[in-house]
Amino acid sequence: MSYNLSSPNRIIEPCDLADLDGWFTRELLHISNPSVRSILEIVASDLESFVQWPSEPILRWPGCNRVSKSEKKEVYFSYPPHLKLLAKSEGITLDGRPNGPAIASFLLAGGNRPKRFGSSNSWSLHHLYSGKFPYFGRESTVHAVKECNHFTQSAGVVAIHPIADAIFDEFPIFAWFLRAHAYLRFGYDPDQVFSSNGDDYGFPSGKACRMIGVPDE
Repeated sequence: MSYNLSSPNRIIEPCDLADLDGWFTRELLHISNPSVRSILEIVASDLESFVQWPSEPILRWPGCNRVSKSEKKEVYFSYPPHLKLLAKSEGITLDGRPNGPAIASFLLAGGNRPKRFGSSNSWSLHHLYSGKFPYFGRESTVHAVKECNHFTQSAGVVAIHPIADAIFDEFPIFAWFLRAHAYLRFGYDPDQVFSSNGDDYGFPSGKACRMIGVPDE
């Protein structure tokens, strides 16, 4: 599968974690269309109506990603027995399609996936680190679906309203607004832009995630 990761747009200044709303407002000033600015402002100011978060950070399936390293294509999944039992006990249906493990990770971490009004589908599950929109002064960013330490990390997955989903894919300020919120909520910082001395799973010293990878969990 090809990924549309290129974009001419960047954030103008580093995120200000002490005043994230103020940073977002300053970034909005660089969007010329006032109607578009208003939409982003409304969504960001009422984030709970547009974004659902998991309850805790869990790396649900260490060693799993969405891309076959040998064949360089997406794969379909057969879940290990302990995840099947866990999902069954929680009443969660496992999906073997390419994004199924990330969906399962989000739901098993207490995430809620609301139904849509305009279709029979639920809100999309979106990886916050999608390989798109590198941070201020950087040339790349983590692409979670390709990395086993991040593909099934619940801290990096949100259920997102279709309106906000489109905004996330178009505007780097909204992508980094949510990535900053993931850090403030969970300490999740796979690009190590908000913290230093992070581990291989995206968490700085003093923060950690649970890892589920053994049958007795």
